[in-house]
Amino acid sequence: MATETQLQSELLAVAVEAARAAGAELLARWRRPLEVGAKSTPTDPVTDADIAAEGAIREVLGARRPADAILGEEGGATAGATAADPGGDAGGGGLTWVVDPLDGTVNYLYGLPTFAVSVAVRDGDGWLAGVVLDPVADELFSATRAGDPLRSDPLAGDQRIAASGCTALDRALVGTGFAYDPAVRALQGEVVARLLPLARDIRRAGAAAIDMCLCAAGRLDAYYERGVKEWDIAAGTLLCQRAGLVVRTLEASGPLPSGVLVAPAEFADELYALVV
Repeated sequence: MATETQLQSELLAVAVEAARAAGAELLARWRRPLEVGAKSTPTDPVTDADIAAEGAIREVLGARRPADAILGEEGGATAGATAADPGGDAGGGGLTWVVDPLDGTVNYLYGLPTFAVSVAVRDGDGWLAGVVLDPVADELFSATRAGDPLRSDPLAGDQRIAASGCTALDRALVGTGFAYDPAVRALQGEVVARLLPLARDIRRAGAAAIDMCLCAAGRLDAYYERGVKEWDIAAGTLLCQRAGLVVRTLEASGPLPSGVLVAPAEFADELYALVV
């Protein structure tokens, strides 16, 4: 029987294979004519690239981990996987894969290079392994529950990553994002206006998975966003936790949906109080 560490390593290898299969589908369609639909609002797009990329992920998972459940942004949940309890009875292995085939669809649609594939797997105790792939840069971020957070590219290979070490909000470069609903965006604008004078500056990349990787790699000091879904932040959560950052839930408040906050322990509470 495989040890826990061996299992995590095996799952990580599957996640990498699945993410790279999806990345190939995205690159083959990037900056080419796309079929575009809408989901929650007219500004929340879905393309044939999203669907093809998730199909590639599901094909890999079906071949490598047929007993596990899957929760995907485009294809929904298989038996045993729900958004409310993604670590529930997944049939056989008791594992659920949570996947976002294209995080940053608007960027992708506009030909901007900031988008990613996110693949993560969890059991009833939390995340076991996760991968975020930036297909354009060919940069892969990965982590397991027991292992170091890593980034790799064809030139440098695997390198351990770590948070920036920033200890004060007034010196922090903070990432964020905005919802598709105009009314929610207006309220989020008020939050940014409150935060902006107190931080070094604000960045908005347009892909939550990439924002979280940037925090884990020390390229951003902190990040918060409301309206993210589990598949947006699954792998990023594990990466940030393994990099030593605090990851907190932003509970829904009135019209503001729930969200996530990532920050060093030294100013996590201060940032939380400003954006909650």
